[in-house]
Amino acid sequence: MVGEVPRIKADKDKGYEKIMRFRRIYWVTEQIDSDGMSHVTGVFTSVHDLVENGVGLRDISDKQSGYRISLVELDSKEMPLCVFCSPDFGDVESALQPFVESGEMTAEEVARIREALK
Repeated sequence: MVGEVPRIKADKDKGYEKIMRFRRIYWVTEQIDSDGMSHVTGVFTSVHDLVENGVGLRDISDKQSGYRISLVELDSKEMPLCVFCSPDFGDVESALQPFVESGEMTAEEVARIREALK
């Protein structure tokens, strides 16, 4: 499971410092054909971009039988942290609760994902 998310200090031209969030987890979207083969159709760093641009079947792939959304850790050779597959996507809220508890995402973001997957 992903632990604390490090923060990177970014110096600006005017001499002030801003704390930026360094994303260690990413959303990967795939479209699947009837044989279970897939095409990766997107990689998203935010729930907003995932919901607005990544959910659902898109014309960029001929694989139109279903789709899968995986939450993966950056620079990892491990299996995805979570995988959600159409048509029902499983219990998104329970699967993502540890990320809410760690502060990686908010309960509102989880609700947006669940709503988008309906």
